[in-house]
Amino acid sequence: MTLQDKLDAFRQNFETNIAPAEAVAIIHRTTDELIATGQADRALKAGDRAPAFALTDTDGTIVRSADLLASGPIALSFYRGVWCPYCNIELQALEEAAEAVRATGASLIAVTPQAAPSSRKAQRDNHLSFPVLSDAGNTLADAFGLRFRLQDDLIALYTGFGIDLPDTNGDDSYTLPMPARYVIGTDGVIAYAEVNPDYTRRPDPADMLAILEGLRLRTLA
Repeated sequence: MTLQDKLDAFRQNFETNIAPAEAVAIIHRTTDELIATGQADRALKAGDRAPAFALTDTDGTIVRSADLLASGPIALSFYRGVWCPYCNIELQALEEAAEAVRATGASLIAVTPQAAPSSRKAQRDNHLSFPVLSDAGNTLADAFGLRFRLQDDLIALYTGFGIDLPDTNGDDSYTLPMPARYVIGTDGVIAYAEVNPDYTRRPDPADMLAILEGLRLRTLA
């Protein structure tokens, strides 16, 4: 079962058996509105230079992209937060691929706007072996072209669902990253990019692994 199969199954159950029809309508409309902005098409792509970063992990340790790239490529996943079930399903799929990612010599990391306590919960609940880094205010996400502000009715809907983004993220900007997956080569250039404004759509880790293996073979040539 692919990652997208799992996401589709969750979405079908959520929209059919859990969420009220009015909520589903808001989610669909606001997703369509984000797609219509064309922002995903303007995000960084393969061939672009990746922004450098220095973000803290759940222990407060600063993780620098320059240090990671000194030992190999970076496999980077931007996700919304521990409150997002689609994100948790994706994190679990990444964990299943984590050993294969590291076997290529790459570092696997996840980046989220949430503060450390929520990231620790994400690591614990999803049994993650890779670091989750906090991107306060979605600053790095903005540098990649991924940051957007939630529409007001979606903010109200999330609040009604008990999702308190100011508390989770430590800021009241109500911004999130579009889910995205990147592979950054040791030269700092993006080798693979997948950005989707529809948060229910995520690439399979196998797509990223093929790129990482290609980079590994290139270093051996």
